[in-house]
Amino acid sequence: MSERLAHALRRAAHEHAASAQAQPAADPADLRLNLAGLLKLHGDSSTAVVLMLMALLTVVPIAGTGSVLSLGIVAMAWAWARGHDTVDLPSRLGALSLNERWSGRCLHGLAWMYEQANHWLRPRWSLWSHGVTRWGWGVWIALMAAVIFLPLPLGNVLPSLSLILLSLGWMFRDGVALAASALAGLAALAYTASLAHLLVQLMDGARGWLPL
Repeated sequence: MSERLAHALRRAAHEHAASAQAQPAADPADLRLNLAGLLKLHGDSSTAVVLMLMALLTVVPIAGTGSVLSLGIVAMAWAWARGHDTVDLPSRLGALSLNERWSGRCLHGLAWMYEQANHWLRPRWSLWSHGVTRWGWGVWIALMAAVIFLPLPLGNVLPSLSLILLSLGWMFRDGVALAASALAGLAALAYTASLAHLLVQLMDGARGWLPL
């Protein structure tokens, strides 16, 4: 499955680049890819695939994307915890589009990701992907969504990585990838806590300079 997807995404990336070169004066909107289009390329609307795509797009430098997608990720967390294997993507989220440059980068990035997954991931450590863990992973997804929602410098990177590893680990039933997801998420929580502590210290310092 991952090898087929990698080939399909790589082909789509080359076609996208060829279209951009052949029609330099074309409407940029014609070269944009949206979330619904990415899902269509997968040919799969499983909860894991939708979560992975949404997590990937949270690190794209488009103002407000992380905050909007984090709300959608919370919905994914609810669906995950309730054991839903497929979800219907809301039309507003599906219409979320990337610009021409990031459309190509996203296609190449997804192709590379699936190529690496096909090479490294395999079923192991089955307890991590057992059905009884779904509720716990649902809570974890919601927690990562909360971190993504916060306006922190580079704050989306680690929680997004955690959710991508979670999605791939669940698709391949690879407990090592799921464990790596937990480690990345813990690092995200530690980073958030350290920034919060720094902010408190700065506020305390500023209070000392203010007249009483």
